[in-house]
Formats: sequence, structure tokens, C-alpha cells
Amino acid sequence: MNKTIRRASVFTLLLVFALLVRATWVQFYEGRALAEDKDNRRNAIEQYAYPLGNIIVGGDAVTGSAQTKGSDLKYKRTYTDGSLYSAVTGFSSQVFGATQLEGVYQQLLDGTDNRLKNPLDTVTGKRSDPGDVITTIDPDVQRAAYKALGDKKGAAVAIDPGTGRILGVVSTPSYDPSVLSGGDSDAWNKLTKDSEKPMTNRALRQPLPPGSTFKLVVAAAALEDDLYSSVDEKTDSENPYTLPGTTTDLANESKSAPCENATIRVALQYSCNNVFAKMAVDLGQDKLKAMAEKFGFNDTSQDVPVRAYTSVYPSDMDKSSTALTGIGQFDVTATPLQMAMVSAAIANGGKLVSPHMVSQISDANGDVLENYDDDTESKEIISSSTAEQLQSAMRTVVEEGTGTNARIAGATVGGKTGTAQHGENNSKTPYAWFTSYAKSDSSDKEVAVAVVVEQSDAARSEVSGNGLAAPVAEAVMRAALRN
Repeated sequence: MNKTIRRASVFTLLLVFALLVRATWVQFYEGRALAEDKDNRRNAIEQYAYPLGNIIVGGDAVTGSAQTKGSDLKYKRTYTDGSLYSAVTGFSSQVFGATQLEGVYQQLLDGTDNRLKNPLDTVTGKRSDPGDVITTIDPDVQRAAYKALGDKKGAAVAIDPGTGRILGVVSTPSYDPSVLSGGDSDAWNKLTKDSEKPMTNRALRQPLPPGSTFKLVVAAAALEDDLYSSVDEKTDSENPYTLPGTTTDLANESKSAPCENATIRVALQYSCNNVFAKMAVDLGQDKLKAMAEKFGFNDTSQDVPVRAYTSVYPSDMDKSSTALTGIGQFDVTATPLQMAMVSAAIANGGKLVSPHMVSQISDANGDVLENYDDDTESKEIISSSTAEQLQSAMRTVVEEGTGTNARIAGATVGGKTGTAQHGENNSKTPYAWFTSYAKSDSSDKEVAVAVVVEQSDAARSEVSGNGLAAPVAEAVMRAALRN
């Protein structure tokens, strides 16, 4: 073989080897990335080639699948009472992806979850029949919250304190996820550009200043730290209270309220700002932060199983800012889920059971793949003694104080109102909050609820936790205890 032929042969072999290496790389490495690319239409074709599994509420499917016409995507998602359950289900769209439970359990619902495969499916690569998601949502509680919020912009969360089961998650204004199932771009643009943000899950994913509802956390810290021995011991709280390092006096909502040196019970009853601002400074930000974090603040991985946004208790403050955190202002933020967790822990004797809104997931035959009710954790947040005292003080709020609109005949109800400032120098309409618990006097049923109303038709002077949020909580608690 002459020299020229030998070189050409070697060069040809190198080209063949390079092609083999490239083909191997594309097949085994880039192939997976290409298959998982969100813009690869084959994925959507495969996902919607068969009916999806369902999300179950109260034993009934609130989702379904319908055949399409004139499309390579054979099926699309349907929803029953879509606006009622959108904060739970989210949406599953042929074009815009999936959110909430639809997103978390997408592989289970489309049949690609490996837990659904039998040995033969694994060998043949056959797609399995889809599974179902069984929620903890109580349809009566959900409807009561949705109806009570009505045209208001706000949210509500209801939790069973003893089990951690989330009974209701409502965010208003809502939207019907059915309009997104087929990829209608006009519907998508209308929803995403709506200034009312109907696709925002306000119950889980919009932390706001919690206002005076946060005083429960401050009171818990003071009792646990032995700053005060009981809710009926007088505090050292001048009125008016001047914020440390400033000449600013912190006002109380009612000038006639008996807030000077008030007990924790009276301070919660009348929502005395001077008491809790001073208490926050006396405790110090580190102790207050530690208590807030025990309740769930600053948790960046709060999954229910939808990831909830972090509720925040800040750090590195001066004393005047620390004082403002004592009344749920400055940079304190909380979701309704978080404030429902506070009431749930207090109602449950100081123990917080991890909240969850999925009870089980199952395969197409109804066999349970995972039971989340059995996987819950229970953490002691405060002592049973502190919890009992706070329960008692919260009852005083409802029976004789600022939360009288939450009373329920035949039930023991405790709560805390909150009106949080909004905008620079409180220039915008305040947020109205209410967090509470209720226990039936005739059964073992109980519930913890948190409600926030961001905006309503009420005049600014009429915006209060008792006026706007407490009636919503009352309706939710009544529905939970009735079932």
C-alpha cells in the first residue's frame, strides 16, 4: 500500500470514528436533553395521547379528560368547578405546562411515574395507566370559604389541627383552569395581564404583613421565655409607647382601651400595640425570631406538597424596628397558610402537625402508592401550658374583644384579628386578617383557619379583621364543624 492510500485510509477511519462518537453522544447524552426539552412537541403528543389521571376531592374527581378534534394532541384536561378548586388543582395545559397539584404529580397523572409500572411494562416500555391524587380538601369547607370571600380579593386556609390535613385552600379572585387546557393564547394573555392577578395563589404563595395576628407569636415567646408567668400577669407597658431611639409614639386603635400595663389577655382582647411592641423589644429579636421559626417562619422549603412561599421574620434590626415586628409590621410577612399553622399549633396543645393537602396517591386500580396521612410529623412548638393559656386568651378575643364576628353557637372559638398597614405611610387600604380555631362542643371536630382580605368594597374606615375577615373564618369553621 503506497503512502498516499495509507494516509487516506487512516483519515477515513478517523472520520468514521468521529461520526460514531458523535452519534453515541447524541443518542445517549443529548438524546435525554432533547427528549426532556419543553419545546419538543413529541412530549406533549405523548402526554396527551391518553386520558390523564384525576385529582379527587371528597371522593369525587374534580378533573377529567376530553377528546379533542383536529389536533395531534388527542386529549385535553377538563375541570369540574374549576374556579372553586383552582388554588388546589392548578392547571394542566397542552401549551403552558402545569401548576399546583397538576404540576407536582404530573408524571403520576400522565402515567409515566415509575411506581405505576409492572415488570412487563418495564421490559416493553409500555406506558402505564395513570394514577390519581386523593386530596384532604373538604368540599363543604372549600365552598364555604369561596362563597364567604365572594368578590373580595383575599384568601383562606383551613387545617385540622390534630392531623395536619388541609381542609380548604381558597384564593380570590379565581379563574377557571379549563380555559387554559387547550392552549388558548388569548385566555392566557388575559389572565396573566389581569391586574387582579387571579392566577396568584394568595393562600400559599403571597406573603403579606400579618399585622396584629402576629401578636400570638410574640405572646408565645414571652410565656415560653418566662418574661411573664401567665396571660393574666400585668405587663410593664407604658401607654403611649415611644419607639426606642425615636420620638415616635406608637398609637393603639382604640384610645380608650385599657392598654397601659395590660395583661397579655387584655392586650390580645383590645389588640394593644404598646404592649406587644414593648414585649418584642424586651425579648429581643433573636428570641422572637427563634419562636417565629418554630412556628414555620423563614422556612424556605414548606411543601404541602405545593411549595408555599416563605413567611419571613427579619434579622439585623434596630430596637425600633424590632418593636414594629411585635405588631406584625416592618418586614414581617406571612401567608394565610402560615397564620393557620400558628392557630393550629395553639389549638393542638402546642404541637404542630405538618400540614398537607394530599392524603394519598394511588394507581389505576386504586392501590395506594403512598399514604401521606401516615407520614406526618408532629413538632412541639410551645408547651401545653402556654398553649392552654393562649387558647383561653384567644377565646376572650372572640367572646369579649375584637373578634366577636367569629362566634359560633355550640362551639368553642378563639381568634385574633389583625389590620396590617399597606403602602408608604399606610397610604393604601390596609389588609384585614383573622386567625382562629374552633372546637365543637358536641363532637371531637376541630379546625384552625386563617383569612386575609386584601381588598373589598368596604370604606377604608370600615376595614378591620373583625369586620371583613372574621365573618369569612366563621363560615369556614362552621362548615368544618358541621361535617
